[in-house]
Parts: sequence; C-alpha cells; structure tokens
Amino acid sequence: MFISTFENKLDKKGRVSVPATFRSHLTNLGYNGVVCYPSFTNLSIEFCAQSRIEKIIETIDNLNPFEENRDIFSTSILANSHQLNFDTEGRVTLTEKLIEHTGVKEKVLFVGQGKTFQMWEPSQFKKFSDEARKKAKSQRSNLKWNQNN
Repeated sequence: MFISTFENKLDKKGRVSVPATFRSHLTNLGYNGVVCYPSFTNLSIEFCAQSRIEKIIETIDNLNPFEENRDIFSTSILANSHQLNFDTEGRVTLTEKLIEHTGVKEKVLFVGQGKTFQMWEPSQFKKFSDEARKKAKSQRSNLKWNQNN
C-alpha cells in the first residue's frame, strides 16, 4: 500500500526519485515501474501499478461502447497515461506535459492514497489538503464505520 507523504526534487531532465517505500511495494507486486496520468479532478499526477490500470481498463470496457462516457473516460485516463520505468537510482522521467499539469518547478510531493499515489507541487497540495481537512471535519458525522473493520 502507499501511505505517507514524501518530498523530493525534480531535476532539470524531468527525473524524480520515487520514494523507496513506494518502489518497494511496486517491486513486491512484480513491477519495475509505474503507470501515471494527469488527474482530471485536481492538479496532481495519479500513479498506480499496472494491475490497477488494467482494472480501470476493464471498467471502461464494461461501459456501453456507444455512450459518450466510455470515450470521455478512455480519453481522459488511457490516452494520457504513461508507463514509466525506474532507472538504476529509482527515478522516473516525467514528460513535459505531466510536469506542466502539476505546475511543479523544483520540489514535488508524493502523496500516498492507499492503492495509488499522487505527485503534487507542494503549495498546491497544501491548499488541497487544508480544504480536504475542513471538508472531512464538517462531514465526519456522515461517516459510517463498520465495527468489524
């Protein structure tokens, strides 16, 4: 699983070191890289294992082939996805398009999301995180907790 938040630097060639715990989890799953795509809900890049993107593909394939939603999701996610392999130092090289989407200049935050993780420009994540905490606090009474968890 992917948890916690890590800050790393983006070099001039667009390379960034993926946190060791994230790489280790991916390696344990049998991968020497990661799939990523620009989030269509915020200014982050979504990262996941290949098995996760395969589940997304199955979900999209189960949509009616003649409905607009199928094209919307396949274009938004799959057409903009990249398979990035780790180099010998555990880095991935991001495309200019991915970097532009986040507004990252020098520092990046890797943010664990359980089965996925995200990459953010630090100040953008702070704004998002602060707002998320406010919303979570106001909605906490709406959460249902299964005591068996």
